[in-house]
Amino acid sequence: MRYRILGGTGIEVSAYCLGTMMFQAVGNPDHDDCVRIIHAALDQGINFVDTADMYGVGESEEIVGKALRGRRDDVVLATKVHFQMGEGRNRGGNSRRWILTAVEDSLRRLDTDWIDLYQVHRPDPSTDIEETLSVLSDLVRQGKIRAFGCSTFPPEEIVEAHHVSERRGLGRFRTEQPPYSILARGIETSLLPVCARYGMGVLVWSPLAFGFLTGKYRKNQPVDLSTGRPTIRPERFDPAIAENAAKLDAVEQLVELAASIGCTLPQLAVAFTVAHPAVTSAIIGPRTMPQLEDLLKGAALTLDDATLDRIDEIVPPGTDLYHPNAPFPPRSLTDTARRRRPLADRAAA
Repeated sequence: MRYRILGGTGIEVSAYCLGTMMFQAVGNPDHDDCVRIIHAALDQGINFVDTADMYGVGESEEIVGKALRGRRDDVVLATKVHFQMGEGRNRGGNSRRWILTAVEDSLRRLDTDWIDLYQVHRPDPSTDIEETLSVLSDLVRQGKIRAFGCSTFPPEEIVEAHHVSERRGLGRFRTEQPPYSILARGIETSLLPVCARYGMGVLVWSPLAFGFLTGKYRKNQPVDLSTGRPTIRPERFDPAIAENAAKLDAVEQLVELAASIGCTLPQLAVAFTVAHPAVTSAIIGPRTMPQLEDLLKGAALTLDDATLDRIDEIVPPGTDLYHPNAPFPPRSLTDTARRRRPLADRAAA
């Protein structure tokens, strides 16, 4: 396993990061099995573990905490804050009030005194970014977190955050965690260049494109929409939808490419993401031990220029065959008042 510096922090992290979203009731509910998977990943050289408070409403963090007992000092531990946790007001978001509560909850569930990387899971249009950066800077000074980053932020909000940090003398986002895969390359256009400009580490999630790059979903084969991921977002998997048909066409070509270089489709998919110079680590999120073992077998896979050129032919650089962040579109798209002038003010004359 190779190691890279995380966003100028001096912290060395493995090029594969173990994501733990599947370690919970809706993924793998067997805590002991999840602990074994985490230990197997650590034994194979992964030293970077990523979770979030909202994964199983804290269950994933509790599993990670169990797994890291006696091994905490050897692991770079990341978690996230933002999504609603439980019922009631002020139980989510990016406010100082909530973050101060959430970090203590995460520390308790993770059974640790500090978090290496604390990430803001999504932007919060109701909270001034200075408010968020200020409390995160305070947590660094208090020693409860070592560094902080953001996840799935658009490039313009990352730029704004860095400007606020500089003007106000606050700590800055050291990392960004965006979706990235062969089928979703849109971040190559502006997000990755922005992160590179600011020296940010990039931890990419969903390198298997929500399961499309596992080989489970193939062209002209029936898709069971009643189990697994399709039950959550069936429109993402229905082959009758043109966007999904385009993904399946690309998958067929990628399966052939993987076979031609002697690897599996998932191994090809993850190797593609870590080959980008702006990417620090790819988050792999196995649910079972065999899934972890297959992905780890591809850790030494080097994609040569001919292979990357062929991928570019199948899915051109900067192209999204689907919108990876569709469940969480920006408010600029969902709030009609931000897209439409008042009726009386819409005409040009």
